[in-house]
Amino acid sequence: MATPIGNLGDISLRALSVLARADVIYCEDTRHSAKLLQHYSISARTRPFHDHNEEREGERALAELKSDRRIAIISDAGTPLLSDPGFKLVRAAAAEGIPVFAIPGASALLSGLTISGLPTDAFFFAGFLPAKQAARRSRLAELSQIPGSLVFYEAPHRLGEAISDMAGQLGVRQAVVARELTKLHEEVLRGSLGELAEATAGDGLKGEVVIVIGPEQAAPVSDDVIEKRLSVAMEGMSLKDAAKALADELGVPKSRVYGLGLKARGGRE
Repeated sequence: MATPIGNLGDISLRALSVLARADVIYCEDTRHSAKLLQHYSISARTRPFHDHNEEREGERALAELKSDRRIAIISDAGTPLLSDPGFKLVRAAAAEGIPVFAIPGASALLSGLTISGLPTDAFFFAGFLPAKQAARRSRLAELSQIPGSLVFYEAPHRLGEAISDMAGQLGVRQAVVARELTKLHEEVLRGSLGELAEATAGDGLKGEVVIVIGPEQAAPVSDDVIEKRLSVAMEGMSLKDAAKALADELGVPKSRVYGLGLKARGGRE
C-alpha cells in the first residue's frame, strides 16, 4: 500500500479504508508510520518489517494470512517493495494462493520521473547505488548501456560524489535532481551531469533525493564528416540512396545529407 512521500494529503480514500480494516500493518519504521496513522485516527496494530527482520516477520505474516487475517504492508514513504523489503512475502503469498492486492498511490520514483522533462517512454529504476566508490563506478558502467532514462534514489550526504561519478561514467547527459518531493522545501535542479556535479559538490542538501538521468546524447555530426562519407558512398550508389543510408547510420535528417550532396554537385540532382 502506497503512503504519502511528504504531503499527508497524498493518500487515497481506498488506502485509508484498507488501513482502518487491517488486522496488522507491517511498517518499515513503526514510529514513522505512527504519524500518518494518528493523523487519520487509525488504531490498527503495527509491526516493524525491514531488511533485518524480513525473514522472521515474513514467516509470521504468512501464517497470519493463512489464518484469514488482513495484512497491509507500507514503507516509510511512497510505494513499498521499491528499494524496500517485501517481495519475498508477496511471492510466498502468491505461491500459497493467497490474494495480494496493490493499493496504488504516491511514488517518489514516478513523481521524479514525471517532473523531470526527460524521456519517459523507456526508463530503468536502479534504486540506490553502492556506497563505496569502486562498486558505484562499476555499477554505473553497467547501467551506461541501458537505452533509456535512468532513475536513482540517493542519500543526501552521498549526492555530490554520486553525481560526480555519474558524470564520469555515463557521458554527456541531461539530468534532474529532485529533492523533498511534495514537501514544503521541494527543489528541482536541472542541467547536464557535469553542471549538476558542480552544483552539488559541496553537499549540504538534506532530505530524500531522486535522480533522473536522460539517455546518452549522441555527439553532433559535422557537415565536413557527412560530406566526406557521402563522397565515398556515392561512388557506388545514387545521391538519393546514399543520403538515406548515411542518414540512418549517423542519426541525422536525410534532408540535411541530401542538401549537402546537392551543394557539392553545384545544385545538380
